[in-house]
Amino acid sequence: MSLMDTIQRWFGGTKPTSTTTAPRADQPASSTGAEAPTQNQNKAGGSSMSIHIHPAVDDGVRPGRDDFSGGTLRCQCSDRPVEVTVDAQCAHNHVCGCTKCWKPEGALFSMVAVVPRDKLRVTANEDKLQVVDSSAVIQRHACRECGVHMYGRIENTDHPFHGLDFIHPELSRDEGWAAPEFAAFVSSIIESGTKPEEMEGVRNRLRELGLTPYDCLSPPLMDAIATHTAKAKGVL
Repeated sequence: MSLMDTIQRWFGGTKPTSTTTAPRADQPASSTGAEAPTQNQNKAGGSSMSIHIHPAVDDGVRPGRDDFSGGTLRCQCSDRPVEVTVDAQCAHNHVCGCTKCWKPEGALFSMVAVVPRDKLRVTANEDKLQVVDSSAVIQRHACRECGVHMYGRIENTDHPFHGLDFIHPELSRDEGWAAPEFAAFVSSIIESGTKPEEMEGVRNRLRELGLTPYDCLSPPLMDAIATHTAKAKGVL
């Protein structure tokens, strides 16, 4: 089994039948029937600033705070929003191009970080949560009304990331969450509708933001996965 097959088995689930990229809120649909430009289209000689990675980083990556100890995540419902309280700073924050993670409207990437499972609790309107894809290793608990993913949890105790919950830090109004460090599964945005010829511009924009692009996870996380696998096989 290849590394990418292993990663799909660990993090994926039922492959979506189709994926679409949501238009930007400020980009009206074409009334002429002509194909609308993709949200990250970069004209010749144009600035890579026109490529919308994620609202939390498009204007620059904001640093976190060393003394930050957590906050509250809220879904996008105006009535009875789901609230998740995290009593810890997040780790391994990154932007992710996979087709499984929830992304804000107009964003090419999601923003995902992990927190200890025992530091996360649902504190309001838990009855609105449902698992998006029960076949996926990461059980993504989403609000059934607005569709926002509130947290992802791995129940398999043999998984290298068991004990860590996945969150979207931008759902919190609290300032101080650890800054994103890299970009993962960058090639996967092609599956969401980005044209292959636009990928060089996307990777260049990521580098400008200080988010090194990877087509898997970052080297430390890939090392952690390999170490876990080697120990399970008795190699280490």
